Amino acid sequence: MKQDREAECCSTHLIDGDGTFNAAGLDNFIKQVKLAECGLSYAVVAIMGPQSSGIWIARCPAIEPCTIVMDLEGTDGRERGEDDTAFEKQSALFALAVSDIVLINMWCHDIGREQAANKPLLKTVFQVMLRLFSPRKTTLMFVIRDKTRTPLENLEPVLREDIQKIWDSVPKPEAHKHTPLSEFFNVQVVALSSYEEKEEQFKEQVADLRQKFFHSIAPGGLAGDRRGVVPASGFSFSAQQIWKVIKENKDLDLPAHKVMVATVRCEEIANEKYSSFVTNENWLELEEAVQSGYVLGFGKKLSSLLNKTLSSYDEEATYFEDSVRSAKRKQLEEKLLQLVQPAYQLMLEHIKSGTLENFKKALIDALNGGQGFAVAARDNTAKFTTLFEEQCEDAIIKQSKWDSSKIRDKFSRDLDSHILEVRTAKLSELNALYETKLKEGLYGPVEALLEGGSDDTWAAIRKLLHQVTEKAVSEFSFALSGFEMDDEEKEDMILKLKNYARGVVEGKTKEESAKVLYRMKERFTSIFNHDNDSMPRVWTGKEDIRAITKMARSSLLSVLAAIRLDEENDTIGDTLVLALVDPKKATNNKTTLSDPLASSTWEEVPPTKTLITPVQCKSLWSQFQKETEYTITQAIASQEANKRNNNWLPPPWAIAAMVVLGFNEFMTLLRNPLWLLVIFVSYLLAKALWVQLDISGEFRNGALPGILSLSTKFIPTVTNLLRKLAEQGERPVNPTAQTIQGSTSGFSSTASSDVTNENEMEYTSPTSRSHNKDL
Repeated sequence: MKQDREAECCSTHLIDGDGTFNAAGLDNFIKQVKLAECGLSYAVVAIMGPQSSGIWIARCPAIEPCTIVMDLEGTDGRERGEDDTAFEKQSALFALAVSDIVLINMWCHDIGREQAANKPLLKTVFQVMLRLFSPRKTTLMFVIRDKTRTPLENLEPVLREDIQKIWDSVPKPEAHKHTPLSEFFNVQVVALSSYEEKEEQFKEQVADLRQKFFHSIAPGGLAGDRRGVVPASGFSFSAQQIWKVIKENKDLDLPAHKVMVATVRCEEIANEKYSSFVTNENWLELEEAVQSGYVLGFGKKLSSLLNKTLSSYDEEATYFEDSVRSAKRKQLEEKLLQLVQPAYQLMLEHIKSGTLENFKKALIDALNGGQGFAVAARDNTAKFTTLFEEQCEDAIIKQSKWDSSKIRDKFSRDLDSHILEVRTAKLSELNALYETKLKEGLYGPVEALLEGGSDDTWAAIRKLLHQVTEKAVSEFSFALSGFEMDDEEKEDMILKLKNYARGVVEGKTKEESAKVLYRMKERFTSIFNHDNDSMPRVWTGKEDIRAITKMARSSLLSVLAAIRLDEENDTIGDTLVLALVDPKKATNNKTTLSDPLASSTWEEVPPTKTLITPVQCKSLWSQFQKETEYTITQAIASQEANKRNNNWLPPPWAIAAMVVLGFNEFMTLLRNPLWLLVIFVSYLLAKALWVQLDISGEFRNGALPGILSLSTKFIPTVTNLLRKLAEQGERPVNPTAQTIQGSTSGFSSTASSDVTNENEMEYTSPTSRSHNKDL
């Protein structure tokens, strides 16, 4: 208890005799007595009396509120000399500036005396009081020491009269020439008996005086006027600054000083709170978490941390000047918000990017699930916009008034941009799908129709184009309904699809027209070398080569000369027939020009639809004729050779000569029938050799080649016949005649088969060579 009491009433030398301020000692004193925690609930009492050394400060024990006592150096001048009054004026001014109550000890015998010791003290007090701008009303308590038997009621009027005379005699500035003493001071008078003569009574009076300091700051108390009070946490700084100004012999402006103290202290408090927030573990964890992604409850958590920091500031700065406190609080708040704003912005970016990614996934899932594009886009936009707004609300910091419209607009633009991107991609995919279908439905069939080239080719192509296009457009239009596009855009896309279909046909036609000569030769070879049953032709001599040639040369030029997707009549076919196929008719027609193909344009056909000009047709036809002439010549030669080979009988005159000259031999045969048998057998053997060797076929290409070929085949064929006759002769069951007849029949069958194969090879050989040449 004793140690606690000593700590409670500890004293410190505040200002020493040479005017040095003990700042460290004051700070230590404030910590020991816990003055900073008192706020405005404290009072400062200064005691002025006869001599001392410097200024001491201590706390009055067991008095509420916390009461600090300063004991000032005496004013009798004994320690410093009569002329050295600077320090006493400085200390008096310091006491009036920092104290709520000033106790002035006076000897009772000095009251009413002209040369009393208290008069210099009072003059000093009044003079320095006038150096305070806008001073607060201070309680001046005169403590009369060693009171005599004269009652206090009689002493007090005399003392007040002396005080008033001193006040009136003090030079005043113009602003306070007529200001009464009561505006500056609340004067009270108490008396104490002599301690040496009346100790018990003195102690009782001191105890009564002590009671007056309880609740001194309450209304009506000794320190009831609190206009200039400085919060306890700023007392040390305020005291130092006041003493500094006084030492520099400057006038002291207490209101300005109060603002200055509030400014410094509030800024110090704000800096402490800011530093505390920067190192706060909860803030550091939140800042680190937001670097990785979305943090649920971000705004609420951060708002709570900021609120705690600002509330702590308010608690410590609550007693300082309102305007200064509010300004510094605002600065602290702005500084804190500036610190956390990057995290907030990053949080919004996480919200925007995360919501956008989820929107993209949801949109694709909806489309893959078969939902229409417009419905999917609209529903998901509403859903994720609401989610974005909710998450933005969750991230809002209550202390801030930040405008998040930019991030909201950016999110909205990103949504619209992605929807447009997906819409464009889906429409492109859809368009590509139906373009592929159109190409598949038109490319091959159009090629086949153009290859078969006839008078109704373009009618068939137009019909095919209409059917394929209408089917594709119907399906395409149904697919577009899910996009809920306006009629104009829909019609535009359908028109583009139709134009694409026409483009496929036109492109294929242009492609075929570029190789028209090859197609013409291919068509010629196919028709010229094959009959109506698609069997290879054998030029036996009965075929009408001229008619076949005219049919095989039926030109593709009229089909490929121009694009005829619109039902418009033209004269290309007639012109080509008259000029190329049947020029005699053109000669007989007097109205026809000498050369209808001597032009670079077709009548009634625009250049944009022209693929092969008349001049080009003429050139192509000429080249076509040249390249097919050889095939025709070969066919004619083969036909002539076949005719010669089939006509093996001698002329009629030779037959008549043989009858006349061979009459005797004929009669001999009639008289001897055995010769008939020999001749018959010889005929069968000769017929077998004829068929087996294919003598007529061998001589088809000329006598010399035939002889050479027969010379190489004769011996093997004879050997083969003899071998088969021997095999037949070994069979005992059949007569010789039957054996010969069977052998002959077998030889005939085998030979017939071989001849057929060789004939086919022979007849098709020229055609094959011709076909190879055309290719």
